[in-house]
Amino acid sequence: MASSPTLLMRVVASAYSVAEKAARIVRNVMATGDLGIVEKSGANDLQTKADRLVQISICASLARKFPKVTIIGEEELPPHDVAEELIEDGHCEEILKKTCPPQYTGIKEEELVIWVDPLDGTKEYTEGLLDHVTVLIGIAYGGKAIAGVINQPFYNYEAGADAVLGRTIWGVLGIGAFGFELTEAPAGKHIIVTTRSHSSTLVNDCISALNPDSVIRVGGAGNKIIQLIEGKASAYVFASPGCKKWDTCAPEAILHAVGGKITDIHGNSFHYNKEVKHMNSAGVLATLRNYDYYASHIPNTVKQSLVP
Repeated sequence: MASSPTLLMRVVASAYSVAEKAARIVRNVMATGDLGIVEKSGANDLQTKADRLVQISICASLARKFPKVTIIGEEELPPHDVAEELIEDGHCEEILKKTCPPQYTGIKEEELVIWVDPLDGTKEYTEGLLDHVTVLIGIAYGGKAIAGVINQPFYNYEAGADAVLGRTIWGVLGIGAFGFELTEAPAGKHIIVTTRSHSSTLVNDCISALNPDSVIRVGGAGNKIIQLIEGKASAYVFASPGCKKWDTCAPEAILHAVGGKITDIHGNSFHYNKEVKHMNSAGVLATLRNYDYYASHIPNTVKQSLVP
């Protein structure tokens, strides 16, 4: 083992603990019963007290340890003093024991961009669909998603009073992804996972063209990628603008770490450098396996409607 862990592994190990802290905040806000809901651009674009507190916690905790890293979060919050109880300074020892892939050993702090979605699936959170909710911390280098952490604060919430609530999934390109059991969707079945609350004629026309055996409608991009890596769905298809870089960075890193693929509807890769526009305006297409089948069945009319 190297004498001291590389920057990337220290960032990922810290992000793991920061995400676990975030999950505790998310659960605590739900337990109080006062979600502090405000509408941002409309009834399908909500922000809660949990979104606000978690973003402050994640961004402040990581900035304190890694001051030169660029951190971009979903919520626009005024700068203010951060309460110490929101700061997480721990890290996951198991991650530090992993060997950093050689292509990432020389990374400097100022070369990393961290994309944060403090509460992915906010609408579902407000409606009590708690298994849809994730906390997303994506780590990018050279414009590419190379590592990510997805926490599910309410994983196991229907398993009874004795169940351990929550889990944390993490991955690094060149190492793999951990915290779940990688499973492929049933062979020969076309099971599409797509949006629950942002549907449209275009979204539905695109799905119909893929001749799906079934369609799963759930909230949250993180949750949809989990459906792929756990074999519940074969493709995540969203033929619409709406997803942002903080929605896709962490899930992309984890999906790519296990051999999957995510692009826009045209097949273009996403870029995560700090200057990039936040919106993924040409939609999302993701699979664990058989990407080419789905990409080849996207109608041209759909592609023409979505400009990258």
